[in-house]
Amino acid sequence: MPPTSTAQTWTTRRLLAWMGEAFTQKGIDSPRLCAEMLMAHVLGCERLKLYMDQDRPASPLERDQLRGLVARAMEHEPIQYLVGEVVFYGMTLSVDRRVLIPRPCTQLIVERVIEHSRATPGFGGHHDGDGLLIADVCAGSGAIALALAKNLPGARVVMTDICPDALEVARANTAKHELGERVDLVRGDLLAALDEHAATRSERLHYLVSNPPYIPDDEWDAVEPNVREHEPELALRGGADGLDLVRPILEGAAARLRPGGLVLVEVADARAQDAAAIAQQQDTLASVEILRDLEGFERVISARRA
Repeated sequence: MPPTSTAQTWTTRRLLAWMGEAFTQKGIDSPRLCAEMLMAHVLGCERLKLYMDQDRPASPLERDQLRGLVARAMEHEPIQYLVGEVVFYGMTLSVDRRVLIPRPCTQLIVERVIEHSRATPGFGGHHDGDGLLIADVCAGSGAIALALAKNLPGARVVMTDICPDALEVARANTAKHELGERVDLVRGDLLAALDEHAATRSERLHYLVSNPPYIPDDEWDAVEPNVREHEPELALRGGADGLDLVRPILEGAAARLRPGGLVLVEVADARAQDAAAIAQQQDTLASVEILRDLEGFERVISARRA
């Protein structure tokens, strides 16, 4: 830890190097990025600004704040929770222990919806998604729903979650990005929650998307401690085979989709083939695909309403 005395000048440059080395030795992922996030948080600036004034000396108060945050990070508390935010698809979202931290791999769902909507006649036209109706089930922080609402400004989006705490975070993020006029939040269990909302009860969806809990029981002990010990278990575990929530979404998707509409569900790589088989067993779903994320993992099941 950096000393409390001023015998040495602890500049931004030295503090970043110290944190990066400490995080590397502890085996924390992306140690330099974590160091930058904590430093920028304490200084109240953008990460880029850290490199514009690397020789700026830290005040005693700033060093004290960093010491406390680094100590928590060394116990594998997620950096995103320590700074209270995460960037997802170019949007800064508030996160805390009430919600799962959105991962880059989940952006695959957003990318596929935007790509499909712009290329498919009757599904939003060129760029604005005019007239689209999208539902995000198990929305958590609202990451998928809000990214779609922001990038498809003509679309209406309904997000659902069974957890009231998660919906509080999603509601705050919706307000933060001024998307409340086109985004509705509904508390409820999986697809049944959509029956509580006027639009999704009376109209069929263009897109049904979800990043549900999907870690199977046999993988739980191997989950990294920063996830297993700090993120909400309700948002992570998917039962014995990891498909307790994936299965009903895929089985009930077609009844909520209009012809040609897509369902996209994130799954565990080890259970992707099983999830795809569930989709293939549905008479009203076609064009079942397994989409790989940037790391090459089988990450998302995509299927079309026949």
